[in-house]
Amino acid sequence: MTPSTLVFDGHNDVLTRLYKAGGIGIAEGFLTGQDGHIDLPKAKMGGFGGGFFAIWIPTPEELDDEIEAMEAPQYDIPLPESIEAKEAIQIAIEEAAILCRLEELGALKICVTATELRDCLESGKMAAILHMEGAEAIDPELHALEVFYRAGLRSLGPVWSRPTIFGEGVPFRFPGSPDIGGGLTGLGLDLVRRCNALGIMIDLSHITERGFWDVAEHSTHPLVATHSNAHALCPHVRNLTDDQLGAIAGSDGMVGVNFAASFLREDGRMIDDVPLEQMLRHFDHLISLVGEDRVGFGSDFDGAKVPQAIGDASGLRFLVEAMRNHGYDEVLLKKLCHGNWLRVLEKTWGK
Repeated sequence: MTPSTLVFDGHNDVLTRLYKAGGIGIAEGFLTGQDGHIDLPKAKMGGFGGGFFAIWIPTPEELDDEIEAMEAPQYDIPLPESIEAKEAIQIAIEEAAILCRLEELGALKICVTATELRDCLESGKMAAILHMEGAEAIDPELHALEVFYRAGLRSLGPVWSRPTIFGEGVPFRFPGSPDIGGGLTGLGLDLVRRCNALGIMIDLSHITERGFWDVAEHSTHPLVATHSNAHALCPHVRNLTDDQLGAIAGSDGMVGVNFAASFLREDGRMIDDVPLEQMLRHFDHLISLVGEDRVGFGSDFDGAKVPQAIGDASGLRFLVEAMRNHGYDEVLLKKLCHGNWLRVLEKTWGK
């Protein structure tokens, strides 16, 4: 991998994987190699230069049966029940602490400015943005938001698939429309305004279509979906309609292509024999609607079943080569691999 094709990625679940496997005590294994999609050796092999490291609160119930259900031609999995902030805050702190330990071990740098991110990509140091996927750990008064911001939080999705006090998420349903539930609550509007004031990017992956349009109406930032695909190619409720993509383009925002099989395949099934050509169809469609300056990677590594042809972060080099063979020139590849994320974060953060 050349520096121009070093990948900065829109979403991973490394912190939750480490939390569930033992927490901060096993973080050191990230440096030498461990089970999972991302660790330092795999990153170096595949050209993974960093990404958004998500805090996510696992559901109390196991999801194995639900994941197996997504292998069927059609499915409609009920939404997990909401989780209160007092139950979520401890897990969120532990996951944030894991990222801090990885920085202490020298595995990566937590970036809070676009300049820091650019410096990491130029030096080869893995860059990490602390992200929150679903704002369960944020209280109604937003006190926790202030604290997490000072701990490095620079990106937040108001919802995962569970409802929160801020809004509703979409279920795992195929086929279906993202117009499937309510929008932002009054507290959700407060959250958007405060994130705008602090410079925290708002992530629109997982939110209902009504919630999407509420953010579009009230946010002053570019519209960003860190890990979402094209509904026109895969009619999963998680994917974005062409109208939504048009709004993202109009705001000079960003979409990260999700590697999860069920959001790539035309049949919506969570089966990993997805050819890279199918991923390239999503790239082509997104580029045609939002432009080549507003598309990037949003792998969902360590949180989803990804195509066999990629496997883990070490396989990113195969995707980049397929993109090159598909006809993407080096200028476009640089934009898609990391340049577009740098652009939108600089515009959102202001520095």
